[in-house]
This record gives sequence, C-alpha cells and structure tokens, in this order.
Amino acid sequence: MDQHKETPSQTAGPYLHIGCLPKVVGIQRPDANLGSTVRRGSISGPPITVEGVITDGTGALVTDAMVELWQADATGLYPSDLETRGKADPNFLGWARSGCDPDSGLFQFETIKPGARPLPDGTQNAPHITFWIVARGINIGLHTRMYFPQDQTAHQRDPLLGQLVDPDRRGTLICKKTGDHAYRFDICLQGAAETVFLDI
Repeated sequence: MDQHKETPSQTAGPYLHIGCLPKVVGIQRPDANLGSTVRRGSISGPPITVEGVITDGTGALVTDAMVELWQADATGLYPSDLETRGKADPNFLGWARSGCDPDSGLFQFETIKPGARPLPDGTQNAPHITFWIVARGINIGLHTRMYFPQDQTAHQRDPLLGQLVDPDRRGTLICKKTGDHAYRFDICLQGAAETVFLDI
C-alpha cells in the first residue's frame, strides 16, 4: 500500500492563521480583525479581561493555537435566534477569536462577565465562558469551560461542574482572579494537569 502524506486541510496549520487570524501573521484585510471583540458598541455588564496560555503535555507553550469563546450576556441570554427566554443585548456578539502571541503564547479577550443561565429542568448553569481550541496536532477542536472563582455556591448547583466533573479535576475549569476585572485561564492539553475537555 502506498504511503501518502497529510494534506494541509487535515491539520490546523500552517494555513489556520492566514484564513482565520490574518492580522497575527501580518496580513491586512478588511476583515483582519474578525472576532477580535464581543461587542458592536456599548454593552451592559461588568467588563473583564481574560487571558491565558496553552501548554502541551511537556509544559511547552503552544504558540500557534487559535482560541474562540462563546458566552451569554450579563443576563444569561445568548445572542441567537434559538434563544427562547428573551433577547440578548443587541450590541453583544457572544463570540470572539484570538490567536496566541508567538513569543509569550498569551491569548487575551476583552469581554463581560456572563450571567447564570437557567435550564429547562429547573437547574442553572453557573456563569461560564466556553472555549474552543485548535492548534498543531489537534485535528478536532477541543471544547472546555471557564468558571469564575467567586461563584462557588453556583458551582455546586451547576449540572456539569457540580455533578459530572471529577472533584479532583474541577480546578482545571476555574480561572484565577488576577485583578479587579482580570482573570487568568491557562489550558493544559494533556498530562497530569490536563484541563477537562467536553465532548460536545
């Protein structure tokens, strides 16, 4: 049987940045900043900065990753036609994209703290941000969530964090508060400190 090499479409790079993060590689286009912000204008809710790095199983920085976030607005509503509980803030996009700095590996988002989201069964998701990560060696994007350290009571009621995640690994989903409106969320792809990833 002949051996064939992978084509670029089977991996996350090297064309990931050219197509999805052109500004990161110095390409100037009208849509070069697509996904760089979660807002169209002024939005309600406490502004926050979320930053972090991604490391592989050896602890090395993954500097070529692309990170996307999805989240509810400050009232727990998503800007989607499928949202049945009301209308999200019209200036809130609920989605953003960031590359990792090629030197420091840092990704960063300027967003707002999301609200809790009630579920149909009467339970409630604690305030959280969903992340999607792709990079070299990751053929299927990874999903995870970031919860906030000040919401411990809500964590106990959250169906995912409070009931499904192994208590010894819950800490991988809770960010660290680094300032009045600043949070740090580092993501580890594998090994003993591996972040909990979700099959969604």
